[in-house]
Amino acid sequence: MMLLTMTDIEIYKINTIKNVIDKRISGVDAAALLNLSPRQVYRLTKQYLKHGAEGLISHKRGQPSNHHHSYKFKQHVLDLVQIHYQDFGPTLAHEKLTELHAISVGVETLRQWMITDGLWLPHAKRKPQVYQPRYRRDCVGELIQIDGSHHDWFEGRSDKCCLIVYIDDATSQIMSLRFTNAETTLDYMAITREYIMQYGKPTAFYSDKHSVFRVNSRDAKTAKITQFGRALKDLNIELLCANSSQAKGRVERANKTLQDRLIKEMRLEGIDNIEDANVWLPKFIADFNRRFAKPPLYAKNMHRSVTEQPYELEDIFSWQEHRKLSNSLTLQYDKVLYMIESTEENNRLTRETVKVLDYPDGTIAIHYGHRTLKYQIFDKLQKVNQGQVVDNKRLGAVLKLAQTEQRILEMEDKRSRSKKAPKRSAQKRAIAQLRAINPVLVNPDEFKPSSSRR
Repeated sequence: MMLLTMTDIEIYKINTIKNVIDKRISGVDAAALLNLSPRQVYRLTKQYLKHGAEGLISHKRGQPSNHHHSYKFKQHVLDLVQIHYQDFGPTLAHEKLTELHAISVGVETLRQWMITDGLWLPHAKRKPQVYQPRYRRDCVGELIQIDGSHHDWFEGRSDKCCLIVYIDDATSQIMSLRFTNAETTLDYMAITREYIMQYGKPTAFYSDKHSVFRVNSRDAKTAKITQFGRALKDLNIELLCANSSQAKGRVERANKTLQDRLIKEMRLEGIDNIEDANVWLPKFIADFNRRFAKPPLYAKNMHRSVTEQPYELEDIFSWQEHRKLSNSLTLQYDKVLYMIESTEENNRLTRETVKVLDYPDGTIAIHYGHRTLKYQIFDKLQKVNQGQVVDNKRLGAVLKLAQTEQRILEMEDKRSRSKKAPKRSAQKRAIAQLRAINPVLVNPDEFKPSSSRR
């Protein structure tokens, strides 16, 4: 007795043909069930009566395809991969074979050849990576894990946003929570400043390799430190970047818990926007820590007191960039020309490097060493009227040039701020709230009182 291998479709076809032979259904009905013509059903019936079930099985099974590549061609391709592209994946190897060797072969065909020849191991057959568990830190404040969780926190009642989480490694205690529109440097700086003012300076922060914490560009010409990393360095706080999500599993598991409990708690409280949520979060943090925080191994608190003065913290948590002064004591930052006040002391600073401090509220300071330099602003993106050109002798040439540049930029639709400048989503939100209360508070300099009497 011969063993036949059939698919589910072929078994269904045999049962249908049997029903036709036993006159349980007509050939027309069988044709409709099998999506075939009645003549084809009658042919299959004759094949079954003559050869049995074997007559309904495709004879092409197990035979090479009519479009298959020859063994010689297959061996030639594998030899090229073995010599030149041994550590390449199938997709990249296919690209190079096509571009450099003019060999046309399908990606999936090449993948199967490489698997058979042992040049590629499918992901499903690879051994899972082992992550060794580690013990908690011994003391509170020794290691603080930080992360941002992007999620639909308000369940469609408001736009999707990011929850920034600070959690202590020793106790799993949530130290700080803050909703923001995005995971930006200035948001992390603001939360970190609130953190150190409340608890003190921890030994280290533990984060992922987000661009806020680490310069990920391999060909970066600048120092391998971000603005947030520079701020922590000024505060003598270590910043460690994890190589995997599992390494900072404490905060990752907390994010998963928060995406369940926090969402439901806010639903019960009727909270549907970032502002109300941030006001309510301290109450949630206290309840969460009461339920889930663990006692530390040692009672010592590793947080250090903040010795910096408030004005020093303002400078530390600002966006800082260096610029070189021109011979005319000018510099450019975010498409704005800054003109240093011309004094006997400042005139010696030509071609010297100064530090530009961009504060979260949008104000700018320029420092040379410990000195703060006074300046005037010329904004390239603002309109220039001809009266300024005539009245201001010092700026005459600059303003004429700016007028020409503005016309060109307007025609090319390129009048926008630098993409490298810090993002201030929180500041925009605060200004919008201020404008709703009283528009005069947003731009007090533009307010003109009425001279009419009633």
